[in-house]
Amino acid sequence: MSTTTTKYRGDLILFMIIAFAVSWGAWFTATALGGAAPDSPGFAPYVLGAFGPLIGAAVIRLRRAKRGEPAPDHAVRFRRSVLVRTPLLLVLGSATVLGGALLAQVAGGPAVSLDNAMSVVESNPAGPVAFFLTMLLTGPLSEEPGWRGTAFPRMRASLGRVRVSLVLGVIWAVWHLPLFFVTGTVQNQLGLATPSGVLFAASSIPMAMLCCCAYERAGVAASVAVHFAVNTTMVLVGVAAPVAQALILGIQAVVVAVLLATHRPATTTAAPTDGAADTRPDVEVASAVSR
Repeated sequence: MSTTTTKYRGDLILFMIIAFAVSWGAWFTATALGGAAPDSPGFAPYVLGAFGPLIGAAVIRLRRAKRGEPAPDHAVRFRRSVLVRTPLLLVLGSATVLGGALLAQVAGGPAVSLDNAMSVVESNPAGPVAFFLTMLLTGPLSEEPGWRGTAFPRMRASLGRVRVSLVLGVIWAVWHLPLFFVTGTVQNQLGLATPSGVLFAASSIPMAMLCCCAYERAGVAASVAVHFAVNTTMVLVGVAAPVAQALILGIQAVVVAVLLATHRPATTTAAPTDGAADTRPDVEVASAVSR
């Protein structure tokens, strides 16, 4: 095993310990304090739990900078093209959810209603802007610099992109498990030992693969865009029926297969030619781990 692979393994272990310790510790605290309702004392630790991956990413970033090490070979840095691709990625993420929900409606499942989406947005006491900012912050921005910006490129040092995406999907599903016990969360409403709960956990795998494909194309901002689009559309549509979940899972798996077949990522050279250490951030947006 090379020195680089051993170093990345150490970074990965530390990242996972921090991400799980912060998130699970906060979510179990929220459970003990009464749940995730905004007026509950458990609300603050519930929100804090979402930031476990971001905190882990920040620690690894600072550790790498302190050691003067280059970014991992497979880290995708910021590219201006992401500004053009982001709207397309938002549409793609939303389309996987809407497509599954509409197919479920045709198959006799719950109807997709614009009124339901409007009521969800209007139910936020702080207004529509606060709703969308919350959807962006708690999930996409609090997770993607960790799972995709930090873990993915280090795992790619020793594994192929398909295997990395699959493993991250399983880890992601396990990471979400405590939310099934926090009163007031979507996961708690679905129930862990129900078809909807099982499908929610299983959907972490194609969702992780979709975010990984986006990351390989345009970095963390791209995976944030896909994560935000999928999460927000799921909430607005109110996806909870197993038939809709299963169809969305299937559509995302097909989209991932197409994306993998049509894109071969170029390897990023980590070390500069003059031999000096490259201390640029390994996540795409340099400020991502400081938010």
